[in-house]
Amino acid sequence: MKMIVLRWLRRLAQRESGIAFMETAIALAILGVVSVSFLSGLTTASRTVIITDEHATAESLAQSQMEWVKSANYSYGATSYAAAPLPGGKDYQQYSATVLASPLHAPDDGLQKITITILRSGKEIFVLEGYKVNR
Repeated sequence: MKMIVLRWLRRLAQRESGIAFMETAIALAILGVVSVSFLSGLTTASRTVIITDEHATAESLAQSQMEWVKSANYSYGATSYAAAPLPGGKDYQQYSATVLASPLHAPDDGLQKITITILRSGKEIFVLEGYKVNR
């Protein structure tokens, strides 16, 4: 009887080492999935921050361009106005602005639609539309 109990205990001990290996493998797989998910989320969040910063910079530039155009002398029949100089610095590198004008009525009665387009590396980032009135 003692031999039977010893065999049974050996089998039980062998089984537990197999279960411990399986538990370790499953835990490592779960840890891997969680790590990949975390890193994917971190990458997405950092890309979102970059896009948001780019959009905010472009919006700020467009607002300053619109104020520049509104403060300039009114030009009857104009199709564009000169853009304001862009600020220097690394935050504004590769940005450019175009300012288009179109009269709302023909002939030009002193009211123009102004369209400001902000580009970064040739890619359109932000468009702002407003009106210029001859006062």
